[in-house]
Amino acid sequence: MKNKKAGYGWAVSAGLNAALAAISAKLFSSHQIIRCGLVVLFNLTMWGCYVNSLRPLSSLQATLTNFLTSGLAGYFLFEEPLPFQWFSGATLILSKSSIHKNKARTE
Repeated sequence: MKNKKAGYGWAVSAGLNAALAAISAKLFSSHQIIRCGLVVLFNLTMWGCYVNSLRPLSSLQATLTNFLTSGLAGYFLFEEPLPFQWFSGATLILSKSSIHKNKARTE
């Protein structure tokens, strides 16, 4: 159980780093080198966190947590809209998760 908690922590961290990469691209628009450097740094950190989240979690759990964290961070930090397509994608991922769980139970 402790490992799963750590996995979710890594996945949330990956989502926050993805949001920080987008923030960097928006806030440092006048300084190209700083913007690019921060975007690369946050994306590399995001991938490292995501890979660490895959050790205790399934790829579906890690991806969903990352997806929800980055979307909600954009919504709360920048009041970015969460369009219907975003909720549709989240629903499809969740439905895939429930199909996967039901399939595993029957085997």
